[in-house]
Amino acid sequence: MSNQSDRTVANKQSRKEYKQTKKNDSSKKKEPSSQMTEKQSRKQQKQVKKRENGNNKRPRLRMFPIWLRIIIVLTLAAAALVLGLMIGYGILGDGVPTDVLKKETWQHIIDIVTKVE
Repeated sequence: MSNQSDRTVANKQSRKEYKQTKKNDSSKKKEPSSQMTEKQSRKQQKQVKKRENGNNKRPRLRMFPIWLRIIIVLTLAAAALVLGLMIGYGILGDGVPTDVLKKETWQHIIDIVTKVE
């Protein structure tokens, strides 16, 4: 039994040796300098193509300007709020849905919350 464990320890490399051999193997696989220049020229060609394509693009024309989009979103949010209040007060609260738009209703709600009599 001890002979097998001695052999496995002898066959195994230390972590440091393993890394060193791996580093040496990868350095042997490096490409020759002629291929490196070819790759560099390919990179340069890609950069030139990017520049050419970038110059041909037209600026994007928006159908709706940003300020109009903001106004539309705020209007839709306000409409959703009013609709939610009407559903909550009228259907869930068993009141008249249009009463939610009256000032007296809100004054009454504020008085209930602040407990003013």
